[in-house]
Amino acid sequence: MSIRLAVLYGGRSGEHEVSRRSAASILAHLDRDAYRVTRVLVERDGRWQVDGVPVTLSAALRVLTAQDVVFPAMHGPYGEDGNVQSMLDWLGVPYVGNGVFASAAGMDKAVTKKLLGAEGLRVTTGVTLRDGEYLSQAEQQRLGLPVFVKPARAGSSLGVSRVDQWWQLPAALRLAREADPKVLVERAVPGREIDVGVLQYPDGRVEAGPPLEIGVPPSAAFFDHAAKYDGGAVFQIPAPLDAATTRLLQDRALRAFHALGCRGLLRVDFFLPADDLSGNDLADGGSAEPVVNEVNTFPGFTDASQYPRIWARAGIAFPRLLDILIDGARNAAAAR
Repeated sequence: MSIRLAVLYGGRSGEHEVSRRSAASILAHLDRDAYRVTRVLVERDGRWQVDGVPVTLSAALRVLTAQDVVFPAMHGPYGEDGNVQSMLDWLGVPYVGNGVFASAAGMDKAVTKKLLGAEGLRVTTGVTLRDGEYLSQAEQQRLGLPVFVKPARAGSSLGVSRVDQWWQLPAALRLAREADPKVLVERAVPGREIDVGVLQYPDGRVEAGPPLEIGVPPSAAFFDHAAKYDGGAVFQIPAPLDAATTRLLQDRALRAFHALGCRGLLRVDFFLPADDLSGNDLADGGSAEPVVNEVNTFPGFTDASQYPRIWARAGIAFPRLLDILIDGARNAAAAR
């Protein structure tokens, strides 16, 4: 008998179109002999559709309740931040991915840094500014230049700016606060950008995939929204690293997964410093301790996205990756 599966996507965040792209790839790779698929779309204005037909909220909730499992392919606020997960828990429907706490904590970069720092992981040095707050002279001196300014609770590099001169800071803060009144100002970390995907199997086993290195085109100041989604970035999988550094990155990714209480999947984005600027002891035979930049509790799921490509390189094709996540969601629900 086929499994009743709803793919939930869209939403009211600035990542609505990114969610649509992820959902389109998921729908294209699902085994239609194994799954009876229902498409549930949340429009930008909060209205709902089921398989292309507008419905009321109560009708949409009845559809979701009737599923064996829901695949929330949603990014950003109102979807990746624990809100949808809380709704699905309330409905009593198994769903793919992280629960309420991990989703909420992973969405808030300031909270993520506190939790991972308490775990002993190295995180970027920064200052959290709430609405109306500004960076003091002492904080400017402590951070130095350049810095990155980013919304605390947004993804896809929306609202992120690099500041090379302090006169650029007010405009960067205004841009970030268009997405979130809570903003992070972080010291730039010179070095390589490495992503590590973490996957939990249906039997509970958790593995980290081969590290992926991001190459940013010369036209981009950093791995910004355009570089992510306009095809400018180059991914190298596996990243050209020695075995000790690969093990180190994978270990830190697994520690982040467990520290946040994750379930199903996580992508951890690191900076690998050229040298150890903090004075920490070098680990594993001379590898600089990686710096966790941020985490993504539901990373992009297009064919071009880092997370599916990491697992494809590990030998897990896109359809199989979806099966693992769906089976894991059903097993986790049955065990509760």
